[in-house]
Amino acid sequence: MTEARARLRADTTLTGAAWCRAHSDLVDTWLTRLLADAAPGATGATGATGVALVAVGGYGRQELCPESDIDLMLLHERKANQAQVAAVADRIWYPIWDEGYHLGHSVCTVRQALSLASDTLETATALLSARHLAGDAGLSDQLITGGRQNWEKRDSRWLTALAAGVAERHERTGEAAFRLEPDLKEARGGLRDVHALTWAQAARAILLDYDEEPLASAYSVLLDARVELQRRTGRAANVLVLQEQEGVARALGFDNADQLMGRIAEAARRIAWTSDDTWRRVTSTLRGPLTRTGLQPRLLAPGVVLRDGEVTLTPDAVAAEDPTLALRVAVAAAQHASVIERHTLEHLAAEWPGLPERWPAEATTLFIALLSAGHAAIPVIEALDHTGVWDRIMPEWRAVRCRPQHNAYHRFTVDRHLLETAANAAGLTDQVERPDLLVLGALLHDLGKGHPGDHSEVGVGFARVVGTRMGFSDEDVETLESLVRHHLLLPDVASRRDLDDPVTIERVAEAVLTVERVRLLAALTEADSLATGPSAWSPWKAGLVATLAERVEEVLAGSDQPRPPGRGRVSGGSAFPSPQQLAWLEQPGRHIDATGDVLTVVTGDRPGVFSRVAGVLALHGLDVIAASAQSTDAGRALAEFRVVDHVRDAVPWPRVLADLDRALDGRLALSARMAERVRTYDRPGPFSRRPTVAAVTFDNAASTSATVMDVHTVDRVGVLYRVTRAMAELDLDIRSARVQTLGPEVVDSFYVRDDQGQKVTGHDCLREIERAVLHAVG
Repeated sequence: MTEARARLRADTTLTGAAWCRAHSDLVDTWLTRLLADAAPGATGATGATGVALVAVGGYGRQELCPESDIDLMLLHERKANQAQVAAVADRIWYPIWDEGYHLGHSVCTVRQALSLASDTLETATALLSARHLAGDAGLSDQLITGGRQNWEKRDSRWLTALAAGVAERHERTGEAAFRLEPDLKEARGGLRDVHALTWAQAARAILLDYDEEPLASAYSVLLDARVELQRRTGRAANVLVLQEQEGVARALGFDNADQLMGRIAEAARRIAWTSDDTWRRVTSTLRGPLTRTGLQPRLLAPGVVLRDGEVTLTPDAVAAEDPTLALRVAVAAAQHASVIERHTLEHLAAEWPGLPERWPAEATTLFIALLSAGHAAIPVIEALDHTGVWDRIMPEWRAVRCRPQHNAYHRFTVDRHLLETAANAAGLTDQVERPDLLVLGALLHDLGKGHPGDHSEVGVGFARVVGTRMGFSDEDVETLESLVRHHLLLPDVASRRDLDDPVTIERVAEAVLTVERVRLLAALTEADSLATGPSAWSPWKAGLVATLAERVEEVLAGSDQPRPPGRGRVSGGSAFPSPQQLAWLEQPGRHIDATGDVLTVVTGDRPGVFSRVAGVLALHGLDVIAASAQSTDAGRALAEFRVVDHVRDAVPWPRVLADLDRALDGRLALSARMAERVRTYDRPGPFSRRPTVAAVTFDNAASTSATVMDVHTVDRVGVLYRVTRAMAELDLDIRSARVQTLGPEVVDSFYVRDDQGQKVTGHDCLREIERAVLHAVG
């Protein structure tokens, strides 16, 4: 069996369902032989030796992926000798385990199995795919027939439980269509949703109304990917992580991972749409029409009513002659947290011609209202997109639909990211003077990712086209262009530049030009970051962005103008240096403070202080997620490190501080210890399908007193220590630093001066620094 499995695993001519069927057939033959050897007399429906082997679950469906569990029932007659049955079971189970399979097994009578299935949803659904393998076929037939009869008899109960289970699973696992690393099986739009539909159909087929061929085609796409993922990894994996996507794509004949992930997103959208629509109708049928309880259809807009919890058209609505009808329907659904009724969507898709080249004012007002509905607008827009209606509203959307991002910093595909950003922006409209420009800019800011080139610059053209089409003034269109062009400006500058340097503030002010745009960009930054992923926004980063925005506003408005009410430091983003840190800088000696996840070190300034602190933190398994540094002309140095401990509940500060004192005193073999730790623990984390290329850049115009050096590389054990040690060996003085971890990557910025206290300007010196740092991170 081992050799046969290995040959099948290596057979690249079979993929997806065909591979699973071949695997199932192979296991069928093997198990039939095992039962024959274990119970030679198990052939009749009578007698103490009557037993049957039944496949259930995925194996019962003949969908045995490379690392799937083998789910089996060993049935026996009620009067069978229990010791004999147990012996038969052992002679079957142990070879399966010895072969390395995961086994789900039970030994029972038909009556016991049906009794358990009458109380347990998992067992009840497993029996729906029960398949006779070997032994007494009569026992298997009793189980299969009884399982289906019990399922149909309790259809309302099972449908209610299934609907609740589907909703809970979706909440727990997210969405296969829009996640960069989708769960192919359990997520919304995954394989399990199709299984649930099949089970629902077995309970009450009359409820189901969908085209099975597109659903089967979508299912095949996901199954193909799941088989190749498990074949490559040798694990029972269902989440298609970034580092496996390229290999799976090649195995399935795609040119690249983007093509594969686009197909997966489309397939998952199809499955999710069918699943959502079906379960809404099932739930509505089980509940009964709301109109029976006295809740009559309610007119929401001309031609649009709310009936039985769904938005639908009135009989007199004429889609072909009403240019804003689709938007009125969408706004009504979003504002009432409802859904658009399926036949209404199909009617709009078939009859609504779309908007004219120059939108009427009503259309623009409705579009902004839709985006302003926040997260309730996302499923509504996705429904329009699924049926082709959204293309007639926003044709630029085609290029970003289902388009994957390329690193683990992002959670969503480009199209879903834009919708999430717009929804977040809708909750921040009280911070800006022009809410309409904020939500629209949020929707447009990454449209350029669907085309070659710098997506910010490419996206400016789309902002101009869309803004003009919607009837905005020239000044408003320029503001939209600015939002798209500069949507990364505030987070990049805030996290990588010295906010106390006037040059930093002046350069941002020159780019943004108006106070209104600063506030719009600040809100867009928050909305965009929250939609990106958990590592993109934090109280620390929010505080930096708020400080930058405030100072740029002051420059643009005039320093004597008071700040607008409500604008201030975000909670949790404390100033650096703090008053206490400034006081320590004025005092002699060494001051070390560790509070929560923040370490502050104040000591005499000499090359290597920063790197020694970073090295000690790395030795203790602490990841630096943010750091700041500053030195004074009086020979004092301050460094603040924000850390995270991925292993322990609390940072072991006493041990860390003891080693830190030894390192600062030159009594710790830091390099040797670090080399040992790297050999033991260094490993790549989640990474982009497009590997990060280490880069070092310099900017002598970003500060009046220091050279700004940016280091971009993969996050590995001790990378900050290695970078700063290389700088110390060249006698560079780190005047200030900004360290940030962006998912699997680090982007570190250092304000440095040479040993004479001057900028580093010589070409040879800069190249030597670059060589040293690249060697350190390599």
